[in-house]
Amino acid sequence: MSAAPISLSLRDALLALAVTAVWGTNFVVIHIGLEHLPPLLFAALRFTFSLLPAVFFLKRPNVPWRNLAAYGLFVGAGQFGLLYIAMSQHITPGLASLVVQTQVFFTIGLAAVLSGERVRPFQTVALLVTLAGLGIILAHTDATTNALGLGLVLTAAACWAASNIVVRSSPGVDMLAYVVWASLFSIPPLLALSFALEGWPAIRDGLMSADASTWAAVAWQAVGNTLFGYAMWGWLLSRYPVATIAPMALAVPIFGITASALWLGEPIQDWKLEAAAFVMAGLALNVLWPKLVTKRASKAVPQST
Repeated sequence: MSAAPISLSLRDALLALAVTAVWGTNFVVIHIGLEHLPPLLFAALRFTFSLLPAVFFLKRPNVPWRNLAAYGLFVGAGQFGLLYIAMSQHITPGLASLVVQTQVFFTIGLAAVLSGERVRPFQTVALLVTLAGLGIILAHTDATTNALGLGLVLTAAACWAASNIVVRSSPGVDMLAYVVWASLFSIPPLLALSFALEGWPAIRDGLMSADASTWAAVAWQAVGNTLFGYAMWGWLLSRYPVATIAPMALAVPIFGITASALWLGEPIQDWKLEAAAFVMAGLALNVLWPKLVTKRASKAVPQST
């Protein structure tokens, strides 16, 4: 069995860039869907289209049902339910795409608590740098982004991290099939919460007012963001080391902020650039520092003669 290549080929680098572009620009697509649909209903529709018809063509992953249920609840009612509520009126798409990436640090923290994994010094520094960026956002809350929105997205990031911990208990699983089958457990709580909190009149009015762009946004959540994104990302992870693929995800908030500015006219003030710089620096430090240390260590090993 041949070793996996370390550097991305041009084709695969472009494929990874395409996935991050889809995931980043998807925050603008979410904004379009929320113009007519209540957030919890929108999330329920997203997972319905992720489930159907793909569930009839993908074999159920060989994991316990409780594993799929936990993932579906954390990702559905947790991550995307809260994210959509936040984006409905409490935070801009560009900032949401940036703040939700803090899931990296929530994942590290949960792993430390639940599995006893040691938090390394560079991870602590990376977290502090990221917190500085979040502090800048909190200091500049206004009518478009408020403290509630920031808190909701941070909680969504924590739910995303919890789903990461659930997935780690089933290494080597087919992520596309896993996400599709887990959607079985995302839909019921989202629908129940939508009826309870948003109410039938809002659901009815949202469905009746939804136009072609709204339904395209719903479909894109399943086809582009889920089926294409997870399938291609999983394929890349099967061909390359995680350390090669993971840094590409840093492009997601770049695409998110840029798309929101170009398509929605979201202003990019100096403070947003400063906040983005701190958050991105923290994420980059967390992802790239181990790779840099490993590279320096390999160069320091004396060559045999």
